[in-house]
Amino acid sequence: GIRDCLLSRGLGDVYKRHVVDRRLCVACGTCVKVCPKEAIAVRKGLYAEVSLQQCVGCGLCARACPADIIQIREVAAG
Repeated sequence: GIRDCLLSRGLGDVYKRHVVDRRLCVACGTCVKVCPKEAIAVRKGLYAEVSLQQCVGCGLCARACPADIIQIREVAAG
């Protein structure tokens, strides 16, 4: 299903949230290659997973994803 995780970094009361739909991920590794923080790994050869400790929410992975299944969203805390 859809994985929705709150990133560990935020600006005031707004946080970046990444959303990855594992069912649609083709595990091509494009996101892994473009991530400047090495925060993404392909798990079990099936889907990409983002490390919340390493991710800074830059959005490069979302823009590079050929399947368009990674989204970075800003949400209010609370």
